[in-house]
Amino acid sequence: MRLYATVAAGGFRRHATYRIATAAGVFTNTVFGFILSYTYIALWDERPLLGGYDMADALAYVWIGQGLIAVCGLMGGGFEDELIERIRTGDIAVDLYRPADLQAWWFSATMGRSAYQLLARGVVPMAIGALVFDFRLPSGPATWLAFVLAVALGSVVSFAIWYLVAMSAFWLMDGQGVLQVAWLGGLFFSGMLLPLNVFPGALGEVARLLPWASMLQIPADVYLEKYDGWGLLGAYAFQLAWAAVLLTAGRLAQSLATRKVVVQGG
Repeated sequence: MRLYATVAAGGFRRHATYRIATAAGVFTNTVFGFILSYTYIALWDERPLLGGYDMADALAYVWIGQGLIAVCGLMGGGFEDELIERIRTGDIAVDLYRPADLQAWWFSATMGRSAYQLLARGVVPMAIGALVFDFRLPSGPATWLAFVLAVALGSVVSFAIWYLVAMSAFWLMDGQGVLQVAWLGGLFFSGMLLPLNVFPGALGEVARLLPWASMLQIPADVYLEKYDGWGLLGAYAFQLAWAAVLLTAGRLAQSLATRKVVVQGG
C-alpha cells in the first residue's frame, strides 16, 4: 500500500509541474462553459424544466461538466496513450515483470492525477461560472461531501474504462480505433453534451444504465440534490457496481496479456 500511495503522490506532483498546460485547460474549460451556458439558457427558455431541471440546475450542470472533464476523464483518462505506446513497443514486458501490480500502479497514478485536476481544473471554472451565472449551489456541507464521493467513484469507473481500452492494444497492436470509440462514447453517454435526463425514450433509459453515466450525470445529480436517502445509496451502488465489473474485466485482460507475454518471451 505504501508503494501505491507513493505512486499516487508522484502522479499528483507530476501533473502539478505542467502549470502552463493547466492554465490553458482552465481557460479552455471556462470558454466552453460560457458557450454552453448561453446555449442552455436559450434551450431552457424555450423548454423550461427540460429533463426535470430548472434554469439554475441546467447552468450548474454546465459548469460541473466543465469542472469534471479532466477529473473524471470524460475525454480521456490521461494515461491510456502512454500505456498503449508501451504495449506497442514491447516495453510493457518490463512492467509486467516488476514486483508491482500493473493495474494498481496505473490506478494509483491516475488517482493522484485526478486529485490534482480536481483542485486545479475543477474548482476554478466552477468558481468563475458561479460568479457570472445564477446557478444552483448545494444547500449544505453534506451535499458537497456527497458530491466529492460521487466524483471519486466516477473517477474510478473512468480509470477502469480507459484501462480496458489500453489493454485492447495487446490484441489489436494499435489501440487508436478503440480509443476513438471510447472517446465518442464518453463524450455522448456521460452527458457531456446534454444531460442524460433529456435523452428521449429507450435511448435515455439505455444511456443512464451505461458506465459513462457514473462519470458526470450521477455526480451532477448528487450535487443538484436529486437523490436523498436510499436513492443516494443506490446511485453510489450503481457506480460501485460498474467499477467492480470493469476493474475485474481489466484484471482478466491483464492476466491474459501477462500469459501472452510469458509465452512469447519463453
